[in-house]
Parts: sequence; structure tokens; C-alpha cells
Amino acid sequence: MQILAFGASNSRNSINKALARFTATLVPNADIEVLDLNDFDLPIFSEDIEKEIGQPKAAKEFFEKIGSADGLIVSFAEHNGSYSAAYKNLFDWASRIDQKVFQGKPTIYLATSPGPGGAGSVLASAKGSAQFFGVDLKAAVSVANFYDVFDAETGRITEPNALVDLSSAAKALALQDVPVLGTQPSKPYQIMQGA
Repeated sequence: MQILAFGASNSRNSINKALARFTATLVPNADIEVLDLNDFDLPIFSEDIEKEIGQPKAAKEFFEKIGSADGLIVSFAEHNGSYSAAYKNLFDWASRIDQKVFQGKPTIYLATSPGPGGAGSVLASAKGSAQFFGVDLKAAVSVANFYDVFDAETGRITEPNALVDLSSAAKALALQDVPVLGTQPSKPYQIMQGA
């Protein structure tokens, strides 16, 4: 299974990229590609710029990377309760190619933050709009207090409850049989608050 993972942030030391990378390692028999949003440099989206330059190469490359994957792991950084500007801009450009940016790919949504909120606001927003953008959402997990539950030396989550939630989400992506939004989850990993 080809897994495409990324943190929805352009921070060079993104904790969300670290969380996405780690969670990808939990998917059985996965070939993993981790994207860096800094590799997709784009002007700020506007219709005027779009009329001038058309669809930028970086947006097409991002869209094609999603299309070539078997499954996606996206971990959302929360900036003032919403998406990071870098991710939102890339997503806006990609949505001009096709509104179904995620192309029906099985997907895990993650979010983390240094504090107790676990970037829950942005995760809720992403879940709420997933149906409009071609997301086949298999699980969504929020991990709070990232620096308390992540071992930077090994690149692993160490807190048992967070590890169980992330492992369950990875299994859901591999099995692709977990209920999605609007149904009663059969397991407690549809969304987790806290670590």
C-alpha cells in the first residue's frame, strides 16, 4: 500500500509532519512518502493570478501525488483555530484543478499541538468539510500535549493511549472498513480528544 503522509504546515520542524510520518509507519506493509509543503511554493491564490498564470506546476504536482497514493495521512496544524496559511493556499490551488482534491482516497486525519487542545478546532473543521473534497475518511485522531507524548530521539509516540488510537487509525486505513462520519463508530477511534 502506497501511503502519502504530510503535515499541513510549512514549518521545517512541524510536529504535525512528525505525527503523520510516525502514524504512516503503523500502517502494515506500507511504502511511505512524506511530503514537505515547502516543496510546493505557490503565490497566494486569487482569481486574478489564476487568470494570469493558469494552474501552477506545484499545484498539479501536489494533486498528482494524491492521485498516485493508495491512502493518505494528513496531520493538521492549527493556526488561530484554523488551517495554516501554507496548507490552505496549496489546497485552494489544488481545488481549482478538481474540487475533489483527495480523489476518493482512504484518508486518516490527524492533528496535534503542544497544548491540551490537540488542534481539535482545525480537525473538526477538516472533518466537517471532508465530504465536499473527495475524502474517504477512515479515522480522525487528535493528540494533545505533543512534546509530552513524543520521543524526538526515536520519532515515536510513547503515551499508551495515543499509541492505541493511532494504531487503530492506521489499521482502519489498511483495512478500509471503519464507519465514517454520520454513523455510529464501532471502535473508539473515530475521533479522540486528548492523548
